Amino acid sequence: MGQKVNPHGLRVGVIKDWDSRWFARDNAFGDILVEDYNLRKFLKKKLYDAGVPKIEIERDNTGKVTVYIHCAKPGMVIGKGGAEIDKYKAQLEKMVGMPVALNVVEVKSPDLNAQLVAENIASQLENRVAFRRAMKMAIRNTMRLGAKGIKI
Repeated sequence: MGQKVNPHGLRVGVIKDWDSRWFARDNAFGDILVEDYNLRKFLKKKLYDAGVPKIEIERDNTGKVTVYIHCAKPGMVIGKGGAEIDKYKAQLEKMVGMPVALNVVEVKSPDLNAQLVAENIASQLENRVAFRRAMKMAIRNTMRLGAKGIKI
């Protein structure tokens, strides 16, 4: 069987940026890596309905953690008067044990984001929509917005 290379890993540092931006010594690297994984897993689970394709984590040498949440529906993440984002910030600070800054970045066209299109099709299939209809609608919406192609 041929060796497959992850397309994201192949492009990192060339045309894509890292999802985690920090530096750690050898003895702390594993702990910080697991911490990043747990942060992403927690946020992805809590904010599934908001359409989160990407979560970026930055750490500086003073110990501050900055989390950029890219989402299709930023209103669901922020909440009324910023109540929801404060709640998530408190939970993340408790998990990490350091000050956390949360930044919400809106995804301008969710139908052109591969992760969001896949999650949309998956949620339609979970709701018992016909699979051909779900796929054809996703293809039609994506191509109409100017994508050069789509593969499902």
